[in-house]
Amino acid sequence: MSTLFEDTVPVPLWEAPEQVKQQANITHYMQWLGREKGLHFDSRQALWLWSVTHLEDFWASIWDYFHIKAAQPYTHVLSERKMPGALWFQGATLNYAEHVFRMASPDRPAMLFRSEREQMRVVSWHELYQKVSAVASALRGMGVKRGDRVVAYMPHIPETLIAFLACASMGAIWSSCSPDFGTRSVIDRFKQIEPSLLFAIDGYQYNGKACDRMPVVADIQKELPTLRKTVLLPYLCGTFEPGQLTNVVQWEELLGNKGELTFEQVPFDHPLWVLYSSGTTGLPKAIVQGQGGILLEHLKALSLEMDLKAGDRFFWFTTTGWMMWNLLISGLLVGSTVLAYDGSPAYPDIGALWKFAQDTRMTFFGTAAAYIAVCMKSGVAPSKMYDLSSLKGIGSTGSPLPPEGFRWVYDHVKKDVWLGSVSGGTDVCSAFVGGCILLPVYAGELQCCGLGAKVEAFDEQGRSLINEVGELVLTEPMPSMPLYLWNDPEGKCYKESYFDMYPAIWRHGDWIKITNSGSAIIYGRSDSTINRMGIRMGSSEIYRVVEDFPQVLDSLIIGVEQPGGNYFMPLFVVLKEGVVLDDALKEQIKAALRKSISPHHVPDEIHAVAAIPRTLSGKKLEVPVKKLLLGVPVEKAVSVDALANPQAIRYFIDFAMKLTHPGC
Repeated sequence: MSTLFEDTVPVPLWEAPEQVKQQANITHYMQWLGREKGLHFDSRQALWLWSVTHLEDFWASIWDYFHIKAAQPYTHVLSERKMPGALWFQGATLNYAEHVFRMASPDRPAMLFRSEREQMRVVSWHELYQKVSAVASALRGMGVKRGDRVVAYMPHIPETLIAFLACASMGAIWSSCSPDFGTRSVIDRFKQIEPSLLFAIDGYQYNGKACDRMPVVADIQKELPTLRKTVLLPYLCGTFEPGQLTNVVQWEELLGNKGELTFEQVPFDHPLWVLYSSGTTGLPKAIVQGQGGILLEHLKALSLEMDLKAGDRFFWFTTTGWMMWNLLISGLLVGSTVLAYDGSPAYPDIGALWKFAQDTRMTFFGTAAAYIAVCMKSGVAPSKMYDLSSLKGIGSTGSPLPPEGFRWVYDHVKKDVWLGSVSGGTDVCSAFVGGCILLPVYAGELQCCGLGAKVEAFDEQGRSLINEVGELVLTEPMPSMPLYLWNDPEGKCYKESYFDMYPAIWRHGDWIKITNSGSAIIYGRSDSTINRMGIRMGSSEIYRVVEDFPQVLDSLIIGVEQPGGNYFMPLFVVLKEGVVLDDALKEQIKAALRKSISPHHVPDEIHAVAAIPRTLSGKKLEVPVKKLLLGVPVEKAVSVDALANPQAIRYFIDFAMKLTHPGC
C-alpha cells in the first residue's frame, strides 16, 4: 500500500492547443493587465507570484477587470494584511444578486435541470428573474428583512436557486442543508443561526426510492423556536399536505406576488450565507462569508481559473449541503448556463451523469474524485457510449484524484479534454490549488496555486517546504475567508480552528507538496475531520449518535484516503460488559447514522475494541490513529508515553499493519 510520504512521478497527459490558450480568459486578463496597468508576465507562475506579493494591486485589478458595480466606491482595498481580521474594500456597497442578473440574456437559458423523476426542465433568464422577484416580494410581506437568516432543507433544484437569489437580493442571510442530512445534523446547524424562515420539501427520490422528509421537517420546526414561517414545496408528492407542520405557506403561493426586483446595497462584508464545516469537537462551525468576498473570489475562480465563458454549460455534481453548490450557482455570474441534477449518480446506472452531459451539451463536467473511482471500477467507457463532443473541461474535487484516475479520464472519457483536479475548502468556498488551461496536465498533480492565494507547505516549525510534504497553509489573507464564525463573538473558535498551529498563518488541515514548478500534490487531511465525497463532517457529530446507544461506552471514527480515490471509514466501539457486537447491533448503529447524520457517513466497518486510546488530557487519539492507518511508522505517528492508556494503542497498531500490509 502507498503511504502518505511516497512521491508521485508526474506524467504529462495533455496540453491545450495554441488557439485554446489564446482564447482563454486568463490570456485576455494578462493582456488587459499589460494594456491598462503596464504589467507584463511571461508565465502563469509569474502572474501568481505577483498576485500574492502585490495582493492589494491584484484584487483591485479583479474589481476593475470584472467591472464590479458598487453604489458606493471603496476607500482602500485592504486595511491591513493580517489574519484573522483582514478588512477588504471598506466603504463599498454592492449586491451579489445584482451581478448575477446583469448577465441575463434571452439567447441562453439560466439553468437546465433534471432529476430521477423529471426529464429536462429549462429555466430561462426571464423566468428566473420573474420568480426571484415574486419570492423576494413575498418574503418582504412575511417580514423578512436585511440580516435575517433564511434556511433551506431543499435539494439541488431550480426552486432552491430562486429562493437563494431572492434572499441575496434583499440582504437576507442564506443557509442550506441537503435533505439527505438527518434530523440532528440539520438542527445542529440551523439552530445556531436562529432563522426566521424555512424553505423545505416534503420528500425526494434517490436511487429510485422515495424518501419522505415530512417527519424531519416537523422535527426541525419544533427545534427552531425563532421560525416565523415555513415555505413547503411538494416536490415528492406534488400535492400540498401540511400534515403536522405549523405556519406553513405553499411555494406556489409565493409566485403569485408582484413587484419589481430591487437589490439592497450592502457593505462588502455583509453576510451572504452561512456554510458549515465540522471540526472534531462540539457543534459544526457556522462559517459566515460576505457578499463582496464571495463575488470577487468566484468571478476570479470561475473565469480566470476554470475558463468559464458566457454560453458555457457548467455542471458540478453536488448537493445543497456541499460548498460546490454555492460555487456552481455562481456560474451565473459569468453568464454560464448552470446544469443541475438531483438524484443518484448511479441511477438507473453508472452512466446517468455522462448521459446528462450528452443531453445538455455540457462543456464543463465537475464531480468528486470518488465518482471517477467508481466509474473506473465499473468498467464504464463514456467515450464509447455517449456523445461528449461539447465537453471541454472536467473538474475533480472532494478528495485527491490518484494518477490512475487522471489516466482513466484520458483513456475512457475524452483525449482532448482539460482535466483540473482542485482542492480548497468550505472555509473559503473556493480552491487554494487547482487548474489553469495554459498549463500541461500531469497525472496526480494539481496544476497550480490559485491566483491571490499564497499557498505554502509548512513543516512543524513553520518553515516553508518545496518538494516535501507539509501542512497546507495560507500566509496572506483572501477576501472570501470567513468574516467570523456565528456565535463566536471573541473569535476564540475561529482562531483555534485555523490559527492554533501557526500564529497569524491559516492552517487548513491538508497535507500538500508543492513542486519546483509550482504544481501541487494533495495527500489528504492532516487532521481528523471526516471528509467523505467532499462533505466534511466532524467526528463529534458521529460520536453523539453512536454513543447514544446504551450498549456503547466509547467510540472512535477514522476517515482514511486510500490509493485509487477510495475512502475507508472504520468505526471502533467500546461496548458494555456482556454486550456482543453482532450483525443486528451493527445494523442498528448504521441505520441511526444514516438517519441522523447522512448516508455518506455510514462506516464501512464496525469493530469492537477494549478501549479508545486517549491523551493525558482525555482527547481521543484521532489524528495519530489516522496516521497509523495511512502507513506512517508508529514512532512518527504517536508518542506512546503521552497516552493516558498506552495499552489501548496496541490494537490499532495491529489493525493498521493488517490494513497496510495484507497477508503479514
